[in-house]
Amino acid sequence: MYARRRRRYFALMAVCLVLFVSAWAFVRLWSVPAAIGMCVVAMVIPPVAAIVGNRREPDDRWWDEPPKEESEPPPERPGQRHGDGRRRR
Repeated sequence: MYARRRRRYFALMAVCLVLFVSAWAFVRLWSVPAAIGMCVVAMVIPPVAAIVGNRREPDDRWWDEPPKEESEPPPERPGQRHGDGRRRR
């Protein structure tokens, strides 16, 4: 549920930080292309983490509202503007 998604999100973001910091702290001393590759991978992780963190799981109850029975339009108020900007008289 929520805690599981949050754990996954923070785990991915921790991996992102470890990749980025280690790339420029010590990997660049041995191989600059490897450090750049690690940064590219770290750059892709935050959007993936956001998607994973917000993904709906089968046991979640997001947006599970029952369908509304042919709802009536909202009551009109005096002086209410229509979509074209005219006032109804």
